Amino acid sequence: MELRGIKEALEASVIAGADWLDGEVEHVYASDLMSDVLAFGEPNSVLLTGLAAQQAVISAHMAAFKGVVFVRGKRPKDTSEQYALDNHLVLLSSTLDMYDACIRIEFPQRQACADPADADHGPKAGAILLQREFVIRGGDFAEAGLVSTEVKSLLKKIGFNPGLVRRVAICTYEGEMNVVMHARRGKVSLTVAPDVISVGIDDEGKGIPDVGLAMEQGFTTATEEMRAMGFGSGMGLPNIKNNSDELKIASEVDKGTTLRMKFLT
Repeated sequence: MELRGIKEALEASVIAGADWLDGEVEHVYASDLMSDVLAFGEPNSVLLTGLAAQQAVISAHMAAFKGVVFVRGKRPKDTSEQYALDNHLVLLSSTLDMYDACIRIEFPQRQACADPADADHGPKAGAILLQREFVIRGGDFAEAGLVSTEVKSLLKKIGFNPGLVRRVAICTYEGEMNVVMHARRGKVSLTVAPDVISVGIDDEGKGIPDVGLAMEQGFTTATEEMRAMGFGSGMGLPNIKNNSDELKIASEVDKGTTLRMKFLT
């Protein structure tokens, strides 16, 4: 179904991306919890949400969605529109509530088809392709997600398989948000080789008292403010584990946490 068809079905107005309404989407995902979007959303989807904030738009981009529909007439008042334009996302606003919006969209079943061209789409053999470091400021929700956006952009330019890029982006984004929510500062280290992508996240913060407990789905120490932004459902570390090929975590209370992730290409 085209995004244009969704716009018409929901009688929605365009916030950003009017030139991209001919884009095809395969799934519709409705949620106000962004960690759930990252965990369960499928690529080439459109997100229906009542979270009128840039984090909804960044989450959609990390999960390789095509657009976001803000329900109940909501429209973001931050820099969501510019972020969407910079990253080729369609933003719509509908006065319908979430339930009515979902049932208005008649979505045909589609058979997922593998693209044989993807097998030759990866980078050529050789040495290290890229090494970069990025700084994250704890508590800076206005800039949260921009490091992950840059990582995703770099991997796309190199030419990795879109599915792999999506997994790396989701893990980096979840790790970045953990730093923003729970630490004073942090650093993301990206190393790209033809056979493996390595992402390290080191933060200075309160640390994790019980890593095993933190790995359980649903466990969270998020504040109400964090929950209001769509995070804190206890899916962050489980999402990273599920999307990475290797994950190592080390944490010391009152000092900080390190994540080491590997993704086989």
